Amino acid sequence: MEYLKTKKQRRIVVPKKKNKKFEVKASDTHPSLPKVPKKKKGKKVYFGMDVQDAIVRYNDLDPEKDQAKRNKIYSEEIHYAFDKLCENIINTFKFEYFDDVYIDVKQEVLSFLVMNVHKYDHTKGSKAFSYFSVVAKNYLILHNNANYKRYKSHTSIDILNSKPDNNGREKYFSEFTDEIIKYFENNINDLFRNKRDIDVAYAILELMKRRHEIENFNKKALYVLIREMTNIETSYITKVVNVLKKEYQYLVHQFERKGIIDDKKNKFFH
Repeated sequence: MEYLKTKKQRRIVVPKKKNKKFEVKASDTHPSLPKVPKKKKGKKVYFGMDVQDAIVRYNDLDPEKDQAKRNKIYSEEIHYAFDKLCENIINTFKFEYFDDVYIDVKQEVLSFLVMNVHKYDHTKGSKAFSYFSVVAKNYLILHNNANYKRYKSHTSIDILNSKPDNNGREKYFSEFTDEIIKYFENNINDLFRNKRDIDVAYAILELMKRRHEIENFNKKALYVLIREMTNIETSYITKVVNVLKKEYQYLVHQFERKGIIDDKKNKFFH
């Protein structure tokens, strides 16, 4: 510091000004040098180890004495992960025989996971995400199969109880076939990506449209007709037929319930 003298010989202290340090980045003086990119924050996994730890803590608490604490852990740390897991399982796998709307089915699966959360044992080495994914999927498969059996049973009883009416049956099957053709025409490009498979599918649809002109509905004869129309081997034709057959089962179920077939594939259960 410097000292200034006044007339009365008093000293006034004057602080020195500090020079600000001026830094120049290398990327500013050399434009060719790339700027260091900022690190992006990683996307948080919706069902990670933090959720697994919360489930372990939840199970360690006494259901009677610590119910309030358990409720808090579930609502704040577990519920979202379970809800998202159910949503992803339903949207990933095709469960065709559920009459309930999507939100109700998801709520059923979520409730089932909560009822069975106590069965998870982290000491056995399995991750909570894998464990509850299997639980949710198996629940949906079990109920989907049960609904399918119930549907087949009801359909068989209806057929046995119905009175024979040739004109009515012909009209019914004619309308149903027309609905199927319309559905497949709108969805062939979603069902098949390969041009060869698409050509085979369109050949099958053409035969369905000309069904009144075909005298022999023998499987082998139909395959011969498709081969002649497409010049494609039988093994590839069978592959396409199997896909259409699986789709057909779903369409029968939908037509029985609604009397019509939706033009587009169902988002949640198909």
